[in-house]
Amino acid sequence: MSSPKLYSLSSPHEPRASSPPKAALPALSPPDPALAKDLAHAEDYDQVFRVVRRAVRSVLGRERPGLGLALSDLPNGVGAYWPVTGNLIVLNDALLRTMRGMASSLEEYNAFTYVLLAHEYLHSLGYLDETAVREVTARVTRGAFGAEHLATHLAEGDLWRRYPFLRFSRGGDGRKLRLVRGFDRETTSNYIR
Repeated sequence: MSSPKLYSLSSPHEPRASSPPKAALPALSPPDPALAKDLAHAEDYDQVFRVVRRAVRSVLGRERPGLGLALSDLPNGVGAYWPVTGNLIVLNDALLRTMRGMASSLEEYNAFTYVLLAHEYLHSLGYLDETAVREVTARVTRGAFGAEHLATHLAEGDLWRRYPFLRFSRGGDGRKLRLVRGFDRETTSNYIR
């Protein structure tokens, strides 16, 4: 029996499988306190992304090396995106700037950034359906940090309801991208310097 397809480039009229069935997800192990500590003290996008990769690897046993990161002023309703088959995650810089100014702590800002990056990283692993990727993001976050961690509350909730001020960020059209140097060095240091 073949494994389930994660995505299909079929026509919109054909049914497609867009994520593995829930039964394929492994049981949750106890949260890792080191992940919470590393997220709380992360000082840049690469350090937050290292936590994302470790969390996904520990909960799902999957990973993907070699992703890049860009920032762009996107429309307010878009937190981030990953172009299907691409290797670049694009975060909404306008939302991040607003959140940086409104967050009560570095830990809150990092938890917000973690949720955006984890969601897009899971897309890059083949979870294309939005509902499914939100569920898997929440599951990974709960498994990595536990039920009471702020990142878990953000992943299981609605960022737009929790932070209504984000709707008033000065968004843009996403035409200009600014590449983030030194992102995902952990997996690219052998071939990108």
